[in-house]
Amino acid sequence: MSEIDVDGLLPNDRVKQSVLEGDVTQLTRGASNRYAEAGDTFAVDGETFRVASVEERTLGEFTDEDARREGSESLDAYKERMNRVHGGNFEWDDGDEVVTYRFERAD
Repeated sequence: MSEIDVDGLLPNDRVKQSVLEGDVTQLTRGASNRYAEAGDTFAVDGETFRVASVEERTLGEFTDEDARREGSESLDAYKERMNRVHGGNFEWDDGDEVVTYRFERAD
């Protein structure tokens, strides 16, 4: 368990702000890098968060609930957002391996 660099896990200021506001409680990244382990902490604007879980999975395992935790209204909206964020170079493949990081505000 250690404090990690928030910039490694959270890719931009919009995501950091969404975490602060409680709109984003998990983030999924490609499986090629591991950004945190369960129990690690990170800070956003002086607020500390704890990584509650780290789960290896595939995109095909995603649900509407996962999409809502990541700040989207639905799984379809999440897929569309991923396309925009990645400049149209993103193709959803249910078999792609990813890592999902769930986090919560630390007490």
